[in-house]
Amino acid sequence: MEIERKWHMQGEPKLPPLSHARISQSYLSLEPEVRIRKYEDLMGGGWATYDLTIKSEGTLAREEIIKPLSAEEYEILLRMTGGCAPIVKDHRTYDYHGYELEYSTVDAGMDSSFTYAEVEFPSLEAARAFEPPAWFGTETTEEQGFRMKGYWKQTRLGK
Repeated sequence: MEIERKWHMQGEPKLPPLSHARISQSYLSLEPEVRIRKYEDLMGGGWATYDLTIKSEGTLAREEIIKPLSAEEYEILLRMTGGCAPIVKDHRTYDYHGYELEYSTVDAGMDSSFTYAEVEFPSLEAARAFEPPAWFGTETTEEQGFRMKGYWKQTRLGK
């Protein structure tokens, strides 16, 4: 079960980053949500990892299955996306009071670019009790239109 809250942020957190990666994200299906990702380290480690994620519908909480992929499997699945360019995220993680704050700039340099943050929680109770600071920005957790699969549909499929 994935339990997370999301915010539309206007600026990067003023905290030391725990990690910095480039994420290339593509969708094989929107209903159900099936995506592939490539994570590339930008902090000097030089590593790359790949995964396949399947998610149920939902906002604050939803079912999620993540399976690792090899580079070869990722490339095969990427070809199955119909030649659509992946969504590219400049992705940083931070420690915020014991929670991992994930901050991403999506498609930097494009007219559609935006930034957002998310925090995953161990329980619904912890998620509901979390008091975000004002600098997190506007919460979008329950907004159906603020989903990466919707952004894919708008910017990659033109619908």
